[in-house]
Amino acid sequence: MTGVVLFAEFTAKPGAADSVAELIVGFAETVRAEPGNTTFEVYRRAEDSDRFFVFEEYRDRAAFEEHIGAEAGRVFNAALGPLIVEPASQLTFLHAAAGA
Repeated sequence: MTGVVLFAEFTAKPGAADSVAELIVGFAETVRAEPGNTTFEVYRRAEDSDRFFVFEEYRDRAAFEEHIGAEAGRVFNAALGPLIVEPASQLTFLHAAAGA
């Protein structure tokens, strides 16, 4: 079974970027403690600090599904929703390039 690799992007509403940053940094600690998570790194775009980019890796599909179903994620997404422009985080799933 292969791991799950993805990135999530979202944009803070005007004036909400610091609140979003505080929220996502706290959530990052929770996710990193999940047994199936191997990477959870949070970034803000250099050219637009209201735009957040989160790189995530999970051991396998089961670990990712456990992450998605966790109560902490539900609480985080409920708090994040009113602070961002998009209706939810935009997820992009990745796979390694051949030979990489």
